[in-house]
Amino acid sequence: MSADHLFVYGTLRRGSNNQFARLLAERAHFVGPARVSGRLYDFGSYPGARREEGSIIGEIVRLDPLGELLGVLDDYEGPEYERAATTAHTAEGHTIDAWIYWYAKATQGKIIASGDWFVR
Repeated sequence: MSADHLFVYGTLRRGSNNQFARLLAERAHFVGPARVSGRLYDFGSYPGARREEGSIIGEIVRLDPLGELLGVLDDYEGPEYERAATTAHTAEGHTIDAWIYWYAKATQGKIIASGDWFVR
């Protein structure tokens, strides 16, 4: 899969106050709001997405063509998360193939019914 797009749903979204969200804001191009199929869980200071029934609200960003940011983001997400391909749906009805970080451990967080980390 091409490493051009990334779907972000939590601490990497615009408006988040951490160095990696700021790095994306500086070095990636915001494409727009989007959603993917899945369920979002609240783990306190961060969320985790799982491949389950539901809808996750987030954003699509376009990365540099070489995917240099992905290695940095892989380190940030750590072993709790697994980067995988997904299909994101934009507000305009388009689909975009993108990377997503799925939560890879057993879920013990609270389900975010809205599917939106910013609307809990």
